[in-house]
Amino acid sequence: MTSRKWLLAVAGCVVLALGLAACGGDDDDSDSSGDTSSGLSGEIRIDGSSTVAPLTETAAELFQEENPDTEVTVGTSGTSGGFEKFCNGETDISDASRPIEPTEVKACEENGVAYEEVQVANDALSVIVNPNNPVTCMTVEQLNQIWDKGSSVDSWGDIEGDLGADVGDEEITLFGAGSDSGTYDYFTEAINGEEGVIRTDYNSIGEDDNAAIQGVAGDEWAMAFVPYSFVTEAGETVKALEVDDGDGCVPPTEETVQDGTYVPLGRPLFIYPSEEALQEEVTVEFVRFYVDNQDQIKTEATFNPMTEEQTAAAEKAVEALAGGSGGSSS
Repeated sequence: MTSRKWLLAVAGCVVLALGLAACGGDDDDSDSSGDTSSGLSGEIRIDGSSTVAPLTETAAELFQEENPDTEVTVGTSGTSGGFEKFCNGETDISDASRPIEPTEVKACEENGVAYEEVQVANDALSVIVNPNNPVTCMTVEQLNQIWDKGSSVDSWGDIEGDLGADVGDEEITLFGAGSDSGTYDYFTEAINGEEGVIRTDYNSIGEDDNAAIQGVAGDEWAMAFVPYSFVTEAGETVKALEVDDGDGCVPPTEETVQDGTYVPLGRPLFIYPSEEALQEEVTVEFVRFYVDNQDQIKTEATFNPMTEEQTAAAEKAVEALAGGSGGSSS
């Protein structure tokens, strides 16, 4: 049976609502969300994307409130670093701000780690500047001029093309994610055309996206790329630029991310639970809780929710695959 079918078969046995009994479990203490975790205990180890971490941390906190005998730890070694630990069998779930890559798939296969990919939210990468910066929109080509490998852009005056504002020749200070970050991977591929291709003389903030927020907030002519959720939390201390991919300037918002018009920097976010971990009831319950309570989790963690279509498609897939009779291994 594939890991997806295995997970869904198990999840299908879990209580969904109104006090129905779980597989082999009791039927008391059920709440309106269908959670029947009375007496549930165990530990779940999670690591990976710093972008997804706030979402998973919120899910973990809410889950542990209802299940005080459980322990969910959430680390932030970056999407790449998280997959390295995950494929070595060191963690139960890997947070990721991009899909797993072929080299990581191979590493997991070599170590016998089967897994499932679960989308948990929508997000946008944002290019941010100081609120006092008069620029409001930049083209993908202009962003490429700034961030591409070997770039000679040192000041705002070096940028070719109309910026729609008078920026003089002010020096530009750059902040960006480290190479273990899924944000780094996604931004470099979307803007520079190849993952990992980027100028090397920017201020790397590793996995600390708040450091980029602080850097831009304190420098009138700075620029950074960060997940949109951090921009939302930062309030008016930074400004997210609109991005023009050839069809006009589009701001990063919940609506533009969901309808696919904020390109090329809109993206899905994932968790990857391992098949081995999913043999433990506590992991199955946590993943189910994560999905069933997505609206509350995403609201508290300031992330973009999945669309009705995405949710409907996921529910349809669950219904179809839960009744499957098995197949090849993943």
